[in-house]
Amino acid sequence: MRVTNNMITSNTKSNINANKVLVDKYNTQMTTQKKINKPSDDPVIAIRSLRMQTSLSHIDQYLNNNISDANSWLNVTDTALENMKTILTDVRSLCVKGATDTLKEDDRRTILNQLKSLSDQIYAEGNADFSGRTVFTGYRTNKKLTFTEDEQKTSYEIDQKMSYADLQEHRYYGNDVTVPGNQADVLDGTKIASPTQAAYNRIRLGYDSIDSLDVTDAAGTTTKTSANGSTVTISYNYTDTTGTTPVNKTGNMNVTVYDSYDKWLEASTKTPKSYDIADGEAVLIRNTGEMVFSKTAADTLSTNKASLDISYTKTGFTNGELRPEYYYNCTNITDTNNKLKYEKYDKDGNQIYQDIDYVVAANQTLTVNTEASNVFDHGLSRDVDELIDAVQRSLDAEQKVTDLNAMKKMQEYSSDDCQAKLEEWIAAAKKERDYANDNMQKLYNSYIGNCDTYLQKVNLALTDVGSKGQSLALTKNRMSNEQETMEELKSKNEDRELSDIILEYTAAYTAYQSSLQAASKVNQVTLLSYL
Repeated sequence: MRVTNNMITSNTKSNINANKVLVDKYNTQMTTQKKINKPSDDPVIAIRSLRMQTSLSHIDQYLNNNISDANSWLNVTDTALENMKTILTDVRSLCVKGATDTLKEDDRRTILNQLKSLSDQIYAEGNADFSGRTVFTGYRTNKKLTFTEDEQKTSYEIDQKMSYADLQEHRYYGNDVTVPGNQADVLDGTKIASPTQAAYNRIRLGYDSIDSLDVTDAAGTTTKTSANGSTVTISYNYTDTTGTTPVNKTGNMNVTVYDSYDKWLEASTKTPKSYDIADGEAVLIRNTGEMVFSKTAADTLSTNKASLDISYTKTGFTNGELRPEYYYNCTNITDTNNKLKYEKYDKDGNQIYQDIDYVVAANQTLTVNTEASNVFDHGLSRDVDELIDAVQRSLDAEQKVTDLNAMKKMQEYSSDDCQAKLEEWIAAAKKERDYANDNMQKLYNSYIGNCDTYLQKVNLALTDVGSKGQSLALTKNRMSNEQETMEELKSKNEDRELSDIILEYTAAYTAYQSSLQAASKVNQVTLLSYL
């Protein structure tokens, strides 16, 4: 084979360029400390690097964003629940303190003021938010749990599911004493009231000051009953187990609607007037939102373990009241042309949960939210309001006795007739005071148990949040380890030791320099030198 000078020169150039390419390669590696600069350098390393980078990106998302956000959400929830627990503990402590018989008037006023102060804070914690998202309102994180201002024109149709288990005994008092203003009133024996009390089982609706009781017949026609003294028939459901096979049945019950306690008392046909209910029937007091049952009616519900679906309309909500959509199936009918329907329960009566899930690891999610209906009980504010009313009633009754005793010492009422009548007035006032004090003590004792129930809900929620926090901490630790492992594997796949690069670079550079020196001698001697 004949080798020419051009062939030698060409090969020399190729060899010099190959050595220079190696020098450039190792120079680049020395700068980046990476094995490859582009995928074509080593497709296997490139593919593995892409896969590892994708996995590492997912881990970084879980660790730095999802887990961090979930942990912050849980911390906000935990703080709100701890504050709610403190409020409930304070209310319970006041009930324990108020249940004693040794409190003086000043002590009762102190309790009254504290209860009023706590009543403003009861549901405030339910509006806690994380990064602008309310944590207790399910999917509607852009809405508050409570009304944040008075909305007197806002109107809802509310469907409330209740059962015999919601029955609770309550006492009703009437014919209160009105302190006479002059001698003629004192001597008028017909004006001396005869305080009465009655005890019935009741079920409280979620709200007071309702507009009407709504009953839908089999044809689907809804009747809104609101006229004082009007009667409507409602249905209740129960299971008949007397036979071999349980049978679902429906019973009916008449309910008379009254605007207030006073209107209910006025309807009495007894002398003196007293709260009474026709046997086997019930009454609904619109301004207090109570359905009160006669003994027979309450026994029927309890014996049959019955359930009731009560529908009613309410217009006007005050600042701090819970919004109905978080507790009941309801429809906002404020805008009749754009009614908004909300569903809290499905057709079988099962709660529809609105879980907010965070993906905290591959194939692992964590529900971070706690729904308000599982923590903030509707009955709590009603209990506190009733306690406030009971304490105020006791103080007012005590003041009536004090005022009447003071009147006995006045010259204007010094006659024997006035003194004798004042004794009758005082006896009536003392009877009212005794009723009021007895009711107050019983409410205090009863609501200690209610507070324990509310506290149990909060404690369960705190336990749930705590367990989620622990689970999240374990996941965070695992993801942190996975991140470290993946970064190490990625580094082994892509990175090179600087010392190794320097050795190879030095070898390549030496070869390059040698090739240059060799090339300089190739054409120094030619074929012509032999001719």
